[in-house]
Amino acid sequence: MNDDWLDQITWDRDGLVPVITQEQGSGDVLMFAWMNREALALTADKRQAVYWSRSRQRLWHKGEESGHFQQVHDIRLDCDNDVVLLSVTQLGHEPGIACHTGRHSCFFQRYQDGAWHSVEPVLQDPAAIYRK
Repeated sequence: MNDDWLDQITWDRDGLVPVITQEQGSGDVLMFAWMNREALALTADKRQAVYWSRSRQRLWHKGEESGHFQQVHDIRLDCDNDVVLLSVTQLGHEPGIACHTGRHSCFFQRYQDGAWHSVEPVLQDPAAIYRK
């Protein structure tokens, strides 16, 4: 496959691009992560989300530990060519769990009355999701 499409992305100084992951059916924003060239190329090829883990300094195939994979339907680039948007189906649990806290979305905290409040339930105990 030709890599010209990857050259059109404005990568940051670390060779990364921010990625917003949105659920195809509901439109919910599930998570924010980073990709390098290899992660984005693998995502496009496999049609499953592969990210770059800054904390682990390695590729991270979403669901590799939890079984909560993301089937990729659409990959979009914003007008400045510096943010990627994935449209996915969250697999592995019904309803889909995208967050390592066992919630549907990583954006489960709402600012209200001067404080952050959890507004989405834990769907599955993280201890039951991740093998240690």
